[in-house]
Amino acid sequence: SVEMTQEPVNFSGTGEIYSYTVVQDAPEGYEGQAPYMLALVRLDEGPMVTAQITDVDGPVTIGDRVEMVTRKLTSEGKRGVIVYGYKFRKVV
Repeated sequence: SVEMTQEPVNFSGTGEIYSYTVVQDAPEGYEGQAPYMLALVRLDEGPMVTAQITDVDGPVTIGDRVEMVTRKLTSEGKRGVIVYGYKFRKVV
């Protein structure tokens, strides 16, 4: 039997682009954001996360250094509640 434990881990919020694609046909509710870049980011600590790449001013390549930023993800409901989450941008 394998016993699994959970421990909190702090991440630096930096890493590099492992792979990416440009989403042209966005899911329902996100059509207004297309096209947008979605990437697999390998964090400096090892794990990989999927995240949108934001603030793109030029070409993006595999291996580019990125940092996590907080950005608006969407607005919900009649009152337009804004939902924030993490995205990544290239380190300049």
